[in-house]
Amino acid sequence: MAFMEKPPAGKVLLDDTVPLTAAIEASQSLQSHTEYIIRVQRGISVENSWQIVRRYSDFDLLNNSLQIAGLSLPLPPKKLIGNMDREFIAERQKGLQNYLNVITTNHILSNCELVKKFLDPNNYSASYTEIALQQVSMFFRSEPKWEVVEPLKDIGWRIRKKYFLMKIKNQPKERLVLSWADLGPDKYLSDKDFQCLIKLLPSCLHPFIYRVTFATANESSALLIRMFNEKGTLKDLIYKAKPKDPFLRKYCNPKKIQGLELQQIKTYGRQILEVLKFLHDKGFPYGHLHASNVMLEGDTCRLLDLENSLLGLPSFYRSYFSQFRKINTLESVDVHCFGHLLYEMTYGRPPDSVPVDSFPPAPSMAVVAVLESTLSCEACKNGMPTVSRLLQMPLFSDVLLTTSEKPQFKIPTKLKEALRIAKECIEKRLIEEQKQIHQHRRLTRAQSHHGSEEERKKRKILARKKSKRSAVENSEEHSAKYSNSNNSGSGASSPLTSPSSPTPPSTAEHAPF
Repeated sequence: MAFMEKPPAGKVLLDDTVPLTAAIEASQSLQSHTEYIIRVQRGISVENSWQIVRRYSDFDLLNNSLQIAGLSLPLPPKKLIGNMDREFIAERQKGLQNYLNVITTNHILSNCELVKKFLDPNNYSASYTEIALQQVSMFFRSEPKWEVVEPLKDIGWRIRKKYFLMKIKNQPKERLVLSWADLGPDKYLSDKDFQCLIKLLPSCLHPFIYRVTFATANESSALLIRMFNEKGTLKDLIYKAKPKDPFLRKYCNPKKIQGLELQQIKTYGRQILEVLKFLHDKGFPYGHLHASNVMLEGDTCRLLDLENSLLGLPSFYRSYFSQFRKINTLESVDVHCFGHLLYEMTYGRPPDSVPVDSFPPAPSMAVVAVLESTLSCEACKNGMPTVSRLLQMPLFSDVLLTTSEKPQFKIPTKLKEALRIAKECIEKRLIEEQKQIHQHRRLTRAQSHHGSEEERKKRKILARKKSKRSAVENSEEHSAKYSNSNNSGSGASSPLTSPSSPTPPSTAEHAPF
């Protein structure tokens, strides 16, 4: 096919899920406006930071773009008169810092392209929609039966993955969805194995996997076509959203928060666990479970985006499970992500934070038992159960699944081995990241403890005690020397010591007076 033959030279494979933090370091007033100097940091390393300069108008522009999310964000109001006063600038700086804190700690906003471009223009200056269009156009030169109906703008959360509504020229009423995605930081397969595995995906048949109609890849990206589903994903059902709407509009601020019925939770949960077990048994790495990656057809859940792990894309929940060192295999990642999904199905929204200390009332205690095994402090600290263990729990063990479709997914032995090695590499990078986060957290805690008011008082008291003890020791030493001097002067006998060995400290401290 006429795909772009080589990846761009010097391409940097960033992990877009690594959180960005932003701190306003200073402000400077120019003739008619104020500029704010902001230090932005990626992840935990201070070395991985840079400065950007932004005006209030830049913040205002970003805030207007984010209105699509339907959130009330705390941007300080405009002020036309007196906006150059020193006190006003200091107060506004505090307000802008609070605004930055809110958008960088919101899981959906912090991962969106608008925020990334605002904080890191050097790495997010490219237009991925244009890049995707170029790639798709090249593809259509060799595959003329397909035709683009319209771009599906921003329907997903990934910056480097784009979607287009398609049709087949001789079947104009059928609608399909084309997805194009760039490579990610966890792409460890060789180019040959990567392309073979991508082209193998249409042969994967399973009652709970959404069928891939067509798939192809080159050295730098992949392109897949699936049937368009008017009803959308499991997340669309939970949030009562329209599938074609932008991701921010659909999921940031739902109008009505309501979980699913208990029977739906049981059935959907069982179906998803069955397909996870199927993939785990096949040795196929997944690691990308969330409600938007589960297509809904009637009462049947079908898993999407098996290609993500082949492309090396980071998980939607990576910033959560990278905090916990016991969640260090792709199987345990899938189980933890299933906990997030189950929480969303149960309560109609994601958890406020993870781990979850206590769970709100649920339709059944059996639901809470599964949530506790995947999202509680104890679970995150000690490790995840297996998918087989979850299937045996009361919530799912009595669910009967009726399907006539026999699962099929034949992976050649050579490609199975390539998948195993790639999986190990993905897990190795995760373990290393978790280790660094753990060390950073310990260091931060130690520094915080060392700098606390209570600790400073303790150090002062210890310093005073040490000073007093030193003064007493000096006084005793002086008295001992004076006493020894008098004894030697009167011809009195003194203890014998070896001239070659020093006098033990105890002798000086406890000399006779």
